[in-house]
Amino acid sequence: MADKMNMTEQSRKDAINAQRLEITEYHIYTRLAEINKDTKNAEVLRNIGKQEKGHAAFWKKITGIEVKPNKLRIFIMVLLARMLGLSFMLKKMEKNEGTGSKRYDELYSVFPEAKGLAQEERAHEKALLGMLYEEHLQYVGSIVLGLNDALVELTGSLAGFTLALGSTKIISLAGLVTGVSAALSMAASDYLSSKSDGEENAGKSAVYTGIAYIITVVLLILPFLLLADKLIALTITLIVAVLIIFCFNYYISVAKDLDFKRRFLEMTIISLSVAAFSFLVGYGLKTLLGVDM
Repeated sequence: MADKMNMTEQSRKDAINAQRLEITEYHIYTRLAEINKDTKNAEVLRNIGKQEKGHAAFWKKITGIEVKPNKLRIFIMVLLARMLGLSFMLKKMEKNEGTGSKRYDELYSVFPEAKGLAQEERAHEKALLGMLYEEHLQYVGSIVLGLNDALVELTGSLAGFTLALGSTKIISLAGLVTGVSAALSMAASDYLSSKSDGEENAGKSAVYTGIAYIITVVLLILPFLLLADKLIALTITLIVAVLIIFCFNYYISVAKDLDFKRRFLEMTIISLSVAAFSFLVGYGLKTLLGVDM
């Protein structure tokens, strides 16, 4: 172990920072275990917390001081877990801080023991995090089905309505009728499809599909309900659609370890292409039929 007397000031600061990170994460995992209703997840979190506490003790032997945890970070991480789910928060922590090897990269030359510590963390955390279970992540396929169908169908419909119809209120009404009807139809189709495949939770799958669809419908139609200029409303709706695609795919890419860039570009291109085509169809039909509302 590195001699305290031979440590440089920077090495000492690095060791103290490592100690603070470990003790902070001990409190994060312990707090998450306390609020988690799933006994399996709670046990996983307690085990990770014990590991972090042991690593904090390792650094305490080097620094020779007691370090207080970062209370603000504890509060933020627990809040994120409540809002976005346990898997997202933990995997985000792992990617950002590199709770395995990354944080020790610059300490190897001064503290050789840190290398073994990092390898231990990496192996144990991957095993423990892989055990985590969250129900909503088991229905990602249903959420994607509802979200993607709503984005493609409604952006296309609203783009077509924007030129075919006059008032934003009429467009909103047409969009809501289309959206709600499609949401119920999609949920029913998902239920029947899941049921025919012998899935036990066909009802839950349908609920996730319907909720994802309805939420997307509300967010996309909102600009038309609030604004009088239909072209500005359509522009904002398309921006909202891209933001929904971005946020959802970012969340899923972190929580499920998927390729964010490919999924984001694919959904964005499809949704905007359908909207552009529908806009042209609306213009063509309005001119062809001589409809002016």
